[in-house]
This record gives sequence, C-alpha cells and structure tokens, in this order.
Amino acid sequence: MSRGKHTAPPLAGGGRREGVSDQPWPHPPNPIPEGEGECAFSRPRLRIVNLCSRLAGPFDLELAPGECLAITGPSGSGKSLFLRMVADLDPNQGEVFLDGVERRTFPASAWRRRVVYNAAEPGWWHERVADHFTGEAIRFAHTMAPRLALQPSLLDGLVVQLSTGERQRMALIRALALQSPVLLLDEPTGALDEASTTLVEGLLRERLAASVTIAMVTHSTAQAGRLGHRHLRMENRHLVPA
Repeated sequence: MSRGKHTAPPLAGGGRREGVSDQPWPHPPNPIPEGEGECAFSRPRLRIVNLCSRLAGPFDLELAPGECLAITGPSGSGKSLFLRMVADLDPNQGEVFLDGVERRTFPASAWRRRVVYNAAEPGWWHERVADHFTGEAIRFAHTMAPRLALQPSLLDGLVVQLSTGERQRMALIRALALQSPVLLLDEPTGALDEASTTLVEGLLRERLAASVTIAMVTHSTAQAGRLGHRHLRMENRHLVPA
C-alpha cells in the first residue's frame, strides 16, 4: 500500500546526499551505442509487482542496472501517472523492489532519493535557482551546467528569469546531483531544441554506462529508439509492447 500522496515537493535536489561528487562523472570507455537494442543484463535493479491504483495498472516489470525503458503513448494515457506511482508520489497498491529490498522498508524521503522522479514541468519552491542545491550538489551543478549548454551564472539568478528549456535542464541537473541508482524521467527533453536534446541524451548514455536504471517517458519514437533498450507503449493506462 502506498504511503499516500504527499504534498511536499519531490526530492530531486535541494537536500544534501552524502557521496555526491562535485565533479562531472568521467566519460565511460564504452558508452551505450545509439540505437542498440537488447543487452545482456544482470539481476533486476527495479522490480515492479502488481502495481496498480483505481486509475491505472496493474503493472509488472523488471529493469536491470544500466537498462533504459522508453515509454511512449498519447497524452492522458497514464505515462506520468505510472512514473509517479513507482516513486510513491500518487496512491497505489502493489510492491516495488530496489535491488531486492521492498519499497515499504524505506522512509518515503529515502525512497525518493534512490528512485528519483523528474517531472515534465519540474517544481521550484525557492525564488533563487541556487537555493534548490546545497552543499556538494551546488558544486556539482556548477560543473555540470556547461555540459548542457547552461551558464553556471544562471544558478545565481531567479527561477523566473530562466527560459522553459533552461528550467528543464536545471531540473535534470538537480535530479542527477542525487546520484541515485534509478531515474524516472518524464519527457526530459520535451522543451528542448535538437542541440540541447543531443547533449541531454549523451549525458543519459553516460548514466546508463554507469549502471543507472532509467525509465523515461517520451513523445518521440526516434528518441525511444536511440536510448531505450526496451520500448513499451501506454494504452488505456496499461503498458503494452510498442
């Protein structure tokens, strides 16, 4: 049983997590090639068993370390709802396991720092951008910003001064700063141009090569093919083969 819908903002940044590097991770020697299909994976990193609510499901799914699941489907079909259920942000029933440990054994905040949900329209609860990053996370953001074609000085400004695309990229950095083993990404490039999308996809390939598991909602079947080891489609609040 879910802990219920919480009113606190999602914990994709703003709080300190021990072990966050203040340097960008190195480029992996063998990044995930574009368009590569099925790979040989180890035991599940994320296992979802009979996850459901009155609005969607049931969902049964296993994702391995370094695996990317791409989810497409029409607007309103339940894609974002599915990610929010996995993150335990919306009411749900069923079981979700992280590396074999069931979700209910984690405090809610600890779960959401390990299974990080990044919304299509991320929330901002402070006026200044930098106030959403503390300690090592702000140093991480300063070094990561140029990799997404962002000026580090934007961190010293106000959220309202950021463009939609700048907010989306800053929110992704905020999520990445937690260095979680699972990322739930809701249209991470939906507001971005082609050049910025390429930069984001490159960064996500590095995370996959570092064994991070990603479940990603996208409206681009081309992007699903470039990043997804598996591609499922949401239809009538159920996941089906694409």
